[in-house]
Amino acid sequence: MESKKALATTRKVIRCRGFISLFFCILVKKSLLHEITPPCFFGFSSFFMIYQAAAIGRKPGVPLSIEEIEVDPPKAWEVRIKILCTSLCHSDITFWKLTAGPAAIFPRIFGHEAAGVVESVGEYVEEVREGDLVIPVFQENCGECRDCKSTKSNTCTKFGINYRVDMPRDGTSRFRDMNGEIVHNFLRVSSFTEYTVVDITHVVKITREMPHDKACLLGCGVSTGVGAAFKVAGVEEGSTVAIFGLGTVGLAVAEGARLCKASKIIGVDLNPEKFELGKKFGVTDFINPAECGEQTISQVIKEMTDGGADYCFECIGLASAMEDAFSCSREGWGKTVILGVDKIDQALSLNCYEILRGKSVSGSLFGGIKPKTDIPLLAQKYVDKELHLDDFITHQVNFQDINKAFELLLEGKSLRCIIWMDQ
Repeated sequence: MESKKALATTRKVIRCRGFISLFFCILVKKSLLHEITPPCFFGFSSFFMIYQAAAIGRKPGVPLSIEEIEVDPPKAWEVRIKILCTSLCHSDITFWKLTAGPAAIFPRIFGHEAAGVVESVGEYVEEVREGDLVIPVFQENCGECRDCKSTKSNTCTKFGINYRVDMPRDGTSRFRDMNGEIVHNFLRVSSFTEYTVVDITHVVKITREMPHDKACLLGCGVSTGVGAAFKVAGVEEGSTVAIFGLGTVGLAVAEGARLCKASKIIGVDLNPEKFELGKKFGVTDFINPAECGEQTISQVIKEMTDGGADYCFECIGLASAMEDAFSCSREGWGKTVILGVDKIDQALSLNCYEILRGKSVSGSLFGGIKPKTDIPLLAQKYVDKELHLDDFITHQVNFQDINKAFELLLEGKSLRCIIWMDQ
């Protein structure tokens, strides 16, 4: 029965065209019936185009449509991945809503948090092979450039300042709809599809012990927050932390601060329900700015921390919240880490005297995480029951119901909704 089901899936994946395709399908059949060694079929799969389902965004703010698409085989330095599950991030929502500007590109396959299995690899790829469990990530990490070799940041300059929409090396897409129209990539990942093609600099191999749904959380939001606490801020044992915004990133900052053994972790949010949720990730105190009365948020936090928090994190994306976070940090050594993104032309106003007195501000992309070295460590921490991830998952849907995940996030009802491809 399992073999028949697998064969049905294979017929959906590959359409036979010509003698070579027919020969390949015979190999597939024999592999699925365990007559030859799976899953690589002697490397032949890397030569074939795949026809699979994808959720395509065709217009800004319009629900995604599930369509059959063509997925090209991987070119040199590329990996084709079978997506097992994916999740929805606020960044997907932000770009999906865009109506103007260079980033408002349609049709497009969104999604950038996922876990999958390597289906085939292109020429020169030695880092992973067919069958490996991997996480595709938006942040490139070649491991060879000056920036990758430095411990000072997680920047990678393998391709220079590269704003190409699709693949980083040649700027072309690996997706087409059934009319032959190009469907564009998103953040070098495009995980809202059964198969995707990713450059090797954006692929991270992880332990097979990692549950797939927890693995995909490490592709963006959770890694950003946890990394910001221990890599960017360097939270020490016994220190005080204030977090502005208790969404997925903010709660992940709390989890990172908990792992660093901070003594006080203050969550700042307008939603009182976030406090009970925050407790699961280490939040010890909660402040609703609307209930501070005559006091400013800065005054309240300075009273709670004997002069200001050692580390403040802004996870909302508002310049006003960034300024509040800075004002709440301790004079002398207080550090504010900005994780949220406001409008591109929005200015930030800070008191020069406070900077002179020792306060500092740091930006952070992906929480300072170097994907190929740090994500496997985070995965192992989960396997070892050190890193808490389970409560980030609030909902689960199948791929056909992907628009439900959008609804839940837009309504503020979910942190992360796992989208399963085969359920």
